[in-house]
Amino acid sequence: MKIFVWLTLALIWSTTWIFIKIGLEDLPPITFAASRFLLSVAILFVVIKIQRVPMPKTSAQWKLLALTGVLQFSINYSLVFWSEQYISSGLAAVLQASISVFGLLLAWIFLPDERITAQKIIAVSVGIIGVAVIFIDQLRVENWMAFAGCVAIVVGAYAAAQASILVKARAAAIHPASMVFCQMLCGLPAIIIYSLIREGNPLTFNWTWRAVICVLYLAVLGTVAAFWLYYWLLSKIESTKAMMISLITPLLAVVIGAVVLGEKLPPQTFVGGLLIIGSIGLIVFRRRVRKTKEELITDGHG
Repeated sequence: MKIFVWLTLALIWSTTWIFIKIGLEDLPPITFAASRFLLSVAILFVVIKIQRVPMPKTSAQWKLLALTGVLQFSINYSLVFWSEQYISSGLAAVLQASISVFGLLLAWIFLPDERITAQKIIAVSVGIIGVAVIFIDQLRVENWMAFAGCVAIVVGAYAAAQASILVKARAAAIHPASMVFCQMLCGLPAIIIYSLIREGNPLTFNWTWRAVICVLYLAVLGTVAAFWLYYWLLSKIESTKAMMISLITPLLAVVIGAVVLGEKLPPQTFVGGLLIIGSIGLIVFRRRVRKTKEELITDGHG
């Protein structure tokens, strides 16, 4: 079940790249993100009411969700959308993959049971190299604004990793649906205010059917379903394993873009893909192999 959810999340977040790319042809970036999250909040509100999902009860829980909501939604998503005005999507993908690096370090600080090992360091390094190989043609910084965009992506990656680690460490008692709902309630105001100041009245934008469909997809699957599943998965497996999804999504996004949009597949995709898959195998399946060995020893076959 956990492997199935991991793969489902990888597929969902890989397809969001296409819908973001298409939606940005009609809508400005921050307003696009704000619309996605506003609709997500409305959907989750209905779900929580119908299913009577319990909400956070203590001030400590609300403080935790407020902090992680600002980190995950206000900071991470705003910086990602802003930076992609100045750097290529490939460079953004490589830098965003640093989520796994930050996750590895932060887990060591906040989660005593998740130790840094040589195997994890090698796996994360190989995975990032794999992403870099795929987008090698786009790894260039042409001006100071592009450099600022790179810094913004890395800061956003840290914010996302920190939010995930805090949720893993301290939010075990909170239902995933109410967690996402409360995080977005706390993280949305900054995005909305910035979009109104920077981009103006959203009612004046080009709200085509294509844009509406993109917002719907990103809200329902890319946000509500994805984060619900992600927080459930995060409670079941090591945070490092969960955040390795950030390495596979660029690979799948490139392949999906080639199949759906007819985009040219970089010739080095095969090599980069092998590196990414190898790195994920080292992390995601290593405990399964260890358990198999232990079972053999227990049964008297080792």
